[in-house]
Amino acid sequence: MTFVDTSGWFALFVSSDPNHIEALSWLRSNEESLITTNYIVDETLTLLRARGNSRKAIELGDKFFDGQLSQIHLLSESEIFEAWMVFRTFADKQWSFTDCTSKVLIDSLSIRTALAFDKHFSQFGNVTNVI
Repeated sequence: MTFVDTSGWFALFVSSDPNHIEALSWLRSNEESLITTNYIVDETLTLLRARGNSRKAIELGDKFFDGQLSQIHLLSESEIFEAWMVFRTFADKQWSFTDCTSKVLIDSLSIRTALAFDKHFSQFGNVTNVI
């Protein structure tokens, strides 16, 4: 199972992203199931809209919610609280709260690979970027 971060989704679906071709090539050859979280879906759709691409946000949202892209893990209250503890504990890092929610899921499911162009994932210490 491979975790997909906002940076991965953005690279896959925005042709002007510098990592687009590499991400698309990886996806075409990938045989593992993909997982993301509701926080990542929120962040991805918001980023697309904020960058003036509402049409792409809706297109991608339809694919997310039709189950065409990935399993979407809905974070539980206890996972959100655990993410808060990660956020507090690693105050020396520049991890967003969403990064912390991703770390919680990655740790709990023992995920070892991620499609992420966010340097923070390499700081987690237990996940390797697929690209």
